[in-house]
Amino acid sequence: MTIILKKGQHLEDLLPKTTSVKGGKKLDAKKYLGVLKRKEDSLEIQKKMRDEWE
Repeated sequence: MTIILKKGQHLEDLLPKTTSVKGGKKLDAKKYLGVLKRKEDSLEIQKKMRDEWE
């Protein structure tokens, strides 16, 4: 879906109200902070993933 916003227009005005989360519960992303345990440095993992394409 592509939505084009014009100057002064808000995204909330364009989306229907039915797209809200049912039940009113919000995701508490902070409880997942630090859950993934890695033995390697994140930068090294990214470099390895990018080298796969070459």
